Amino acid sequence: MKKPYLGSLLFLFFLLSFIFHVHSQSTPDAAAMQALKSSLKIPSSLDWSDSNPCNWAGVQCPSGTNRVTRIQIPGKNVAGTLPPDLKNLSALIVFEVMNNQLTGAIPSLAGLSSLQEAYFHDNDFTSFPADFFTGLTSLQTVVLDYNPFAPWEIPSSLKEATALQSFSAVRANLTGTIPDIFGSGTFSNLIQLHLSFNQLEGGLPASFAGSMIQSLWLNGMNLNGSIQVLQNMTSLTEVWLHGNQFAGPLPDFSQLTQLANLSLRDNQFTGVVPMSLVDLQSLYVVNLTNNLLQGPTPKFAAPFVDNAGTNSFCLSDPGASCDKRVNILLSIVEAVSYPATLAANWKGNDPCSSWRGITCNSNGNITAVNFKNLGLSGTISSNFSMLTSLTTLDLSNNNLTGTIPSELTNLASLSKLDVSNNNLYGKVPTFKQNLDVITAGNPNIGKNAPPPPASPGTPDSTGGGSPASSQKKSQTAKVVGSVVGAICGLGLVGIGICMYARKRKHSSKVQSPNTVVIHPRHSGDQEQVKITVASSSVNGGGSETYSQVSSSGPSDIHVVEAGNMVISIQVLRSVTNNFSEENILGRGGFGTVYKGELHDGTKIAVKRMESSIVNDKGLAEFKSEIAVLTKVRHRNLVALLGYCLDGNEKLLVYEYMPQGTLSLHLFNWKQERLKPLEWTRRLTIALDVARGVEYLHGLAHQSFIHRDLKPSNILLGDDMRAKVADFGLVRLAPDGGKHSFETRLAGTFGYLAPEYAVTGRVTTKVDVFSFGVILMELITGRKALDDTQSEDSVHLVTWFRRMYINKDTFRKAIDQTIELDEGTLSSVCTVAELAGHCSAREPTQRPDMSHVVNVLSSLADAWKPTELDSDDLYGIDFDMTLPQALKKWQSIEGDSNIEDSSSFFGSTENTQTSIPTRPSDFAVSFSTEDGR
Repeated sequence: MKKPYLGSLLFLFFLLSFIFHVHSQSTPDAAAMQALKSSLKIPSSLDWSDSNPCNWAGVQCPSGTNRVTRIQIPGKNVAGTLPPDLKNLSALIVFEVMNNQLTGAIPSLAGLSSLQEAYFHDNDFTSFPADFFTGLTSLQTVVLDYNPFAPWEIPSSLKEATALQSFSAVRANLTGTIPDIFGSGTFSNLIQLHLSFNQLEGGLPASFAGSMIQSLWLNGMNLNGSIQVLQNMTSLTEVWLHGNQFAGPLPDFSQLTQLANLSLRDNQFTGVVPMSLVDLQSLYVVNLTNNLLQGPTPKFAAPFVDNAGTNSFCLSDPGASCDKRVNILLSIVEAVSYPATLAANWKGNDPCSSWRGITCNSNGNITAVNFKNLGLSGTISSNFSMLTSLTTLDLSNNNLTGTIPSELTNLASLSKLDVSNNNLYGKVPTFKQNLDVITAGNPNIGKNAPPPPASPGTPDSTGGGSPASSQKKSQTAKVVGSVVGAICGLGLVGIGICMYARKRKHSSKVQSPNTVVIHPRHSGDQEQVKITVASSSVNGGGSETYSQVSSSGPSDIHVVEAGNMVISIQVLRSVTNNFSEENILGRGGFGTVYKGELHDGTKIAVKRMESSIVNDKGLAEFKSEIAVLTKVRHRNLVALLGYCLDGNEKLLVYEYMPQGTLSLHLFNWKQERLKPLEWTRRLTIALDVARGVEYLHGLAHQSFIHRDLKPSNILLGDDMRAKVADFGLVRLAPDGGKHSFETRLAGTFGYLAPEYAVTGRVTTKVDVFSFGVILMELITGRKALDDTQSEDSVHLVTWFRRMYINKDTFRKAIDQTIELDEGTLSSVCTVAELAGHCSAREPTQRPDMSHVVNVLSSLADAWKPTELDSDDLYGIDFDMTLPQALKKWQSIEGDSNIEDSSSFFGSTENTQTSIPTRPSDFAVSFSTEDGR
């Protein structure tokens, strides 16, 4: 009896042991996942109801195990915090929570040796743990961009993530300096380092030399010093250092044979642009604008080049040689690292025209050089000997080292040489007897040994005086610069500067190809309105989904007197058959567009705002459209004929464009049973659009930025001529749109310029980018974003650039409906090149629309209509003001069955609610921050 009993006990023991073993293996993950679920606010669209976390949406476990290896819930509108229990998920490989609304601290994941990828970007995390990277020996990618962290520094624990390939912390409130840890000795696989728009300062670390980094983003910070270390970063393909305080000459680029994108704008670089950079065959984009670069304007072979701004090139013509005297002086100051004090003053091609420190005789010969008290560091150049008329050379009170060049003895006219109070050494050359040589204050002069190394406080070439005084001046300059900057900022743009510091984050990765997702940070500032519509055009079009952001602040458009353009709601109900379904042309971003027909058969398009979305945002765009279209008149802009404000009814009346939108003819021509567009027709449409946008940007009496150019906002008439429509997002552009200003993000992904999507700042160049995308669509017949394509081909711009590189692949990219002969192919290639220029990443690389018009007009055939001009059909003369045109149309309609013109167009008195006729009644003002 005992043995069976004992056997049962043993069986029960082993069963319990097995259960305990299984339970002990699954408990850590299950408990951690339940803790994660409890700390998050899971939306209904994300199913986490199952008792087994491995069955949750976005969670993966290998088959046959209960170990969580992947948590991927990006862009799911998840809120809440992340629990510390995550560090117990020891099998975790991928963790993705980007583009949500998560808050609080990012927990430490120390010890997760299997973790390879971690994405936290575009949330509201407030802190980052110093030990996060401890033990993360498999970590390859970490992205922390666009989080409002409390100030933090790159932790020393990062050195333990030795497998790291990509580290990105853009606009993440990093402070301190870039640690000297990024060399190939620690990170042999690191190819991407993105730290833009933080508070980092200091110089580039020496460990960068020899690193494997390919993409280096350090723009928009307080970094300074030299960038000579770049010459040893031979793997670089992309370098963004713009918007810092880097100084000194550019390095040797001869070893950077893969470098394609270089942005050094808005720094303090001096000296001659090295030929090693100019001759670099791999260069595709180079931006050197707003520095103090000298010598000849470089002539790059790269397609996208910008050298403009405040550079000190001798001549504006690329490749043109400088005056011989200029070349000599530049070769002289090369020995002292091209000091900024001289570079800022030495402009033009004539050194005798008030160049600092230079004196000339009446023959234009340089007779004196006075570099006294400039804080120069370096050596005395032997090239002074090339200034054969030199009589006086004063280099006193600097920090020059080395010896006095013996070549100076060849200067026959030299009568005074003052090198006092420097750190020179060596024997003084034997000069002629009547030469006054002053060498006092050089303790090692006459000695063969060089002086001891300079102390750490020795100033560089941009300083002045002694080390102590130089340091004091530097600190003073910082204080003065800050004060002046603050005063100027408040004086010029006021609250805009303050608001920029609170700038809203923007998504850095697109989760849904047709959606712009913007997460509001503070209630009352912005409200996200997501709209799914059939078309955002006036006359209908293809389906689109996009997000708009409404602002609680006022619009920036000044509404001007619109004249007698008010139309009664009764008339609009009559001409649209009471807004019947059969009269719908399409559905726009803020309502439905109906076809209307006057009693004489003239067709109009009536845009009716849906009453359910009549809010401040909708009203602002309604007013914006009226404001713009009463200010501008152009053949290639759709004409506003009138409007109606009656209670919740808000309607706009346009000229009717019978052929609908360009998107119909490009992307839906088969479904609509239309003929595909011939190339010459596409070219003419492109030119029409370009002329309309050119007018908006610079030819109207005020400059405007459209902000939402796309095929569904381009309308076609019976003659297939194009007009730009939908002006609800238009912004008035100060200074002709040349200088950027910050505004709320609006528009459609795929057409948004990168600088607008990232920073919210716009110039007219955001429209140029959108137009470049439209050109690509005209060439390929593909949409800007097409999620039916393979993952690497969804985004048209990147795919197009890749295809354009090779002639054979580019031919395959051209819309198959276009009949290609030699002439057509040549024309397509020219437009493709133009599209590339227009869609350049840097706005300064994009041409103005006037240049675009010139290129396209040289390709397009001149249009000579055989029928009556459509303007005459509508009775509109675009040389008239709109009120004049409307009166003319009213007189034409006088013979129709309409009782009287005033009943159709309605006067202010005949309308229950009307837009005020005086601009001041609107209290709508313009500012750089949307009035906030």
